[in-house]
Amino acid sequence: MSIWHNIWCVITAPKYGWELIKESNIPMGQVMRSAFIPLMVLLALSCFVPMIYDRTIGFGTSLINGIIDVSAYSVSYVIIYYLLGGFYPELARTEGAKARLKDFILYNLIFLVLLIILRHLLPSDFTPVLFLMAYLPWMAYRGTDHLFVKKDKVTKFVIISSALLLLTPVILKAIIGLFVIK
Repeated sequence: MSIWHNIWCVITAPKYGWELIKESNIPMGQVMRSAFIPLMVLLALSCFVPMIYDRTIGFGTSLINGIIDVSAYSVSYVIIYYLLGGFYPELARTEGAKARLKDFILYNLIFLVLLIILRHLLPSDFTPVLFLMAYLPWMAYRGTDHLFVKKDKVTKFVIISSALLLLTPVILKAIIGLFVIK
């Protein structure tokens, strides 16, 4: 199975998608090289699209927005991994558990990056794409079997992981934005 097929399945049918990811056993480095990094490049390039339909946005602003977006989502991966591993040490005890946790975070971040790219491609006042982010907790819930989260901890895990996945990039964008000279 291909990585892109796994991404499509985890988005459209999360339970089946997580099972497929488990079965395909694609190394995390390959997912990074074949999907996440190309999506980061596409995310950076998509920041220039608003220049087409909004004449008030210049090249410099688009370049800075691209750097901020790529930085925020790249660093979010690392921060979320360490925070979830801290909140749930049982998810990071063995190499297999660590790999599953990295899968979980990476595939959910890929979904969010795809939404942000779509948002950049549409007119700037078209924000219903952001409502699709409400689908992430469902993807996280369906991924709890993939991570072997204990049944009594599922609700708390979904809340914490969803909050981290949704808020970490936003907070990082705000922090990085503070250092940008406008």
